[in-house]
Amino acid sequence: MSGEELSPGIIAPVRRIGRREFDFERQVAIMAIVNRTPNSFHDQGRTFELDRAVEAATRAVDEGADWVDIGGFAFSAAQAHIDVAEEIDRVAPVIARVRAATDAVISVDTHRPEVARAAVEAGADVINDTNGLREPGLAEVAAETGAGVIVTHSLGGPGRRVFRPSYADVVSEVAGFLRERVSAALKAGILPEKIIIDPGHDLNKNTFHSLELTRRLEEITSIGYPTLVALSNKDFIGETLDRPQGERKEGTIAANVVSILKGARILRVHDVAATVASVRMTEAVLGWRGPVAPSHNLA
Repeated sequence: MSGEELSPGIIAPVRRIGRREFDFERQVAIMAIVNRTPNSFHDQGRTFELDRAVEAATRAVDEGADWVDIGGFAFSAAQAHIDVAEEIDRVAPVIARVRAATDAVISVDTHRPEVARAAVEAGADVINDTNGLREPGLAEVAAETGAGVIVTHSLGGPGRRVFRPSYADVVSEVAGFLRERVSAALKAGILPEKIIIDPGHDLNKNTFHSLELTRRLEEITSIGYPTLVALSNKDFIGETLDRPQGERKEGTIAANVVSILKGARILRVHDVAATVASVRMTEAVLGWRGPVAPSHNLA
């Protein structure tokens, strides 16, 4: 099967995002996760201190990340409330320092319009909203500033507890939500070439839901906008493999490669170097790129 046969028919596949250009017909972008939160599910506060967050971001770019996603408000409901000013204080200084150090794409992981505006002013290129642009004013900030947006599915949004989430058909319902929220983005004045979608694996979803989303990901990618998947080290991988938090890298890589084959074009990850190698190999097998070095096999 050729790479062309796997193409999801992406809207505006060649895009300039910030200072970098991507061809999502033949390329997968790697987004590194940097959290300035004391309670993120994977790093547990290791990058909460400002200098550590900046170091993590620049190291990820050195390892091959195309993109750095900086967040100051965890999705989990199990966190102390922080106000808008505190969230801005967490993300804006990191964004400003990373912007000064690299041409990589920078996104801010927030659902608050005030934080999004401050982040864009500090140098962010994209607003990554796990609330699906439902917060009043957020879509308008994106339209006014010209920032890109990642529209993500979740039932409750960041910081809101959802007990025993249920779906009649998780994939159809997620796809319907994304179509509706993309329509709202377009009506707010966000350009089609600025929109990316994310089905929100494990966000108010159990292991069976996230596996089904991965299995039928073509139903999401066929919506037409570049699809981001955020699978890295998540609970559905740990529960499927019976692996603790620190032992999910191989499962993450497998799920990411399956997602690429089903049309995903942006991977949000913790383990950048391993992801870069697996993605470059996948792209080569699909015929999207050649070997980095000439062959030494003379047999």
